[in-house]
Amino acid sequence: MTPPFAYFDTSVVVMRYVLEPSSTMARTFLRRYRCLSSAILPVEVVSALARRRAAGDLATADLALIASRLAEDRRRWELVPVTGPVLALAENLIHRHLLRTLDAIHLAAALTFRDTSGLRVPFVTADARQREAAQPAGLPILWAG
Repeated sequence: MTPPFAYFDTSVVVMRYVLEPSSTMARTFLRRYRCLSSAILPVEVVSALARRRAAGDLATADLALIASRLAEDRRRWELVPVTGPVLALAENLIHRHLLRTLDAIHLAAALTFRDTSGLRVPFVTADARQREAAQPAGLPILWAG
């Protein structure tokens, strides 16, 4: 049986590949749900991993293993396109909640998916500001922080 979708913010997906205090919770959610996210997710994950490598927090050999795992995982992700309407909604969310750009795009993509599919999927994040913006929008929250 196919697991249900949940919308994953990048903060949670990165914890699949690198050890952080909330990695166990993040990995549990990623096993329990199918990964739905914005089309920006792969770029954000690669950026986060590259920054860790540049800072010396991730060995080159580990990064190669993670890249292989990431390529495998990506084939199972459902990615919401970043369209004009998604970006317009993201702008509106920034005005209302003072979100960072990419956080607003994620939230807008989740809301767009909900509104176009009719599915009310959980929003999984480890970002407190994003969580505070998602709650009044009516998204069920799964906190991984």
